[in-house]
Amino acid sequence: MTTAAAAETAPKPEPREAKDESPAKESLASRVGRYAGGGAVRAFLVIVAFLWLTPTVGLLLSSFRDPADIATTGWWKVFGDPGQLTTDTYDTLFGNEDVMGALPTTVWITVPSTLLVVVIGALAGYAFAWMDFPGRDWVFLAVVCLLVVPVQVALIPVASLYRDLNLFHTITGVVLFHTAFGLPFAIFLLRNFFAEIPRELLEAARIDGAGELRLFFRVVMPLGGPAIAALGIFQFLWVWNDMLVALVFADPGKPPLTVAVQQQTRQFDSNIELIASGAFISMIIPLVVFFAFQRQFVSGVMAGAVK
Repeated sequence: MTTAAAAETAPKPEPREAKDESPAKESLASRVGRYAGGGAVRAFLVIVAFLWLTPTVGLLLSSFRDPADIATTGWWKVFGDPGQLTTDTYDTLFGNEDVMGALPTTVWITVPSTLLVVVIGALAGYAFAWMDFPGRDWVFLAVVCLLVVPVQVALIPVASLYRDLNLFHTITGVVLFHTAFGLPFAIFLLRNFFAEIPRELLEAARIDGAGELRLFFRVVMPLGGPAIAALGIFQFLWVWNDMLVALVFADPGKPPLTVAVQQQTRQFDSNIELIASGAFISMIIPLVVFFAFQRQFVSGVMAGAVK
């Protein structure tokens, strides 16, 4: 009886309020993010890619067309009349000494400019990331400030310097110019990437007796492969497609490919077939390089851009 009475006198628990099971109101940002992953955005990206590739396809088809057809109709007429396609334009291009002779000059300018920027930029990036020396942060700040200096500002001073040093109209002068203007970005990119390497890994290598150079080549360089590949692609594309620096400093008698194609426009009526095919040859090589190292390019840029 005592137990029953106590149970009757005990306060009864208050009933819990019914849970509001209505879904929370979705914010505008979440709705935009949800729609961004849907098919509409993918379709938009496909359209953008199609528009981006259209000039490339048009240049490719124009390079296989007869000069008379190029002068009278658009390149899209090929789809209705495939008989317009011919390889005579490339036969003419490969027989033109002015354009084909510019291809080795372009290689001699692009390859050293890329290698020098990669090697010097990697060494400087490692020094700024892991070596202590007086004024390191101030020097790195000065290097970062050089990123905003346009090429046009240095054309006249460098031309005057090259004239005194007999570097005007030489491949060496063009390579040095591209190297100097490529180093600020190279140092900035690789320094940020190398700074993300775990300190314990470097200290363990030093304990094992590795010096700075051995540490750089055996540990840092293999880990920095993605960033180095991205830098190499950046520098290669910039130098290969450059025309301003080549017009000012390169030898007019042995110009790179971009200048050689530009010179053909002076005789547009007679050399129209060389312009399309030469421009496509000049464009396809950097495209092949980019797509061949696309994965390293993306991973290197993403890793080097985050500190």
